Amino acid sequence: MDHSPSVREWITALVLLAVGLGAAAISRVLIRRFVQRSSGGPERGGHAGRLLVDLVPAAALVLGLWLASEQLPLRRAVRDGLNHVLVGVAIVVATVSIANLLVTLTRAFGERRSGIAPSTTIFANIVRIVAVSMGLLVLLESFGVTITPLLTALGVGGLAVALALQDTLTNLFAGIHLLASKKIEPGDYIEMSTGQAGYVVDVNWRNTTVRALPDNMLIIPNAKLSSDVVINYHRPFQPMNVLVQVGVSYDSDLQHVEDVTLAVAREVMEQVDGAVREHQPTVRFHTFADSSINFSVALRVREFTSQYAITSEFIKRLHRRYGAEGIEIPFPIRTVITKSA
Repeated sequence: MDHSPSVREWITALVLLAVGLGAAAISRVLIRRFVQRSSGGPERGGHAGRLLVDLVPAAALVLGLWLASEQLPLRRAVRDGLNHVLVGVAIVVATVSIANLLVTLTRAFGERRSGIAPSTTIFANIVRIVAVSMGLLVLLESFGVTITPLLTALGVGGLAVALALQDTLTNLFAGIHLLASKKIEPGDYIEMSTGQAGYVVDVNWRNTTVRALPDNMLIIPNAKLSSDVVINYHRPFQPMNVLVQVGVSYDSDLQHVEDVTLAVAREVMEQVDGAVREHQPTVRFHTFADSSINFSVALRVREFTSQYAITSEFIKRLHRRYGAEGIEIPFPIRTVITKSA
């Protein structure tokens, strides 16, 4: 077509474009309301709903633009170029929307598996990169670019990049191994052989973020964490035993000491938050020390950080009860003998 557009053609094109814009706006509002009112809520139907919110309005707008362009007497080269642009926009929107959906589903799956709020970003980043890469290949194919030589070049170049980024790739695969083995997950309380300890917040492509008890952040390379000796206080179970060391005088009636100590320990287990109520405390005498007979009291707490409050409350109550029962907690005694000259 080489003649100028008539008034009727311009009006038809503008009407179709307006219809596309209106359909995009209306569909976006309707889909959002449908998602908000759905019985499953965002946790069930929200993921698919958010995908529709992104795709349907964009599709309506692209369709309106295409129908409007079809009403105008454009030259073939211009029409083909415009069609390529519209297809490219549609592929980009679909790629971004699908990538966001897959990342959201990956995070939601990780949260359900670990049962905590934070989630790892390493798998989310991998999913996003794969989805965007696939979309980019489809986009290039739609523009007539042969992707086979490109894939070959990327394979050869990828080998050179892998050699240059050995440290980064080591941390990447170490992070994947940590999560795949399920030995360490976000929310776990861990302690390394070097003494650093805290809650695992996130595992990304290079390092693991750990929040220490004073609320400081520890940044640990994945390779170091994977090769170090690590105590995970949340695996295989969060509840753990806490041993409190106590010593009493040699003059004490040990059976009476045991009965009083167990009574206080049961009281703490039943009344203090963070204790495992059904746990039966135990007392085990183990050492004839210099000035006392020492024993251990085994309490049980729900998680690692609960031990501090439980131990503190147990010591306070035990000290008060020993005072009332006349049980002596002796001071260290040392006898010094001097010879007169």
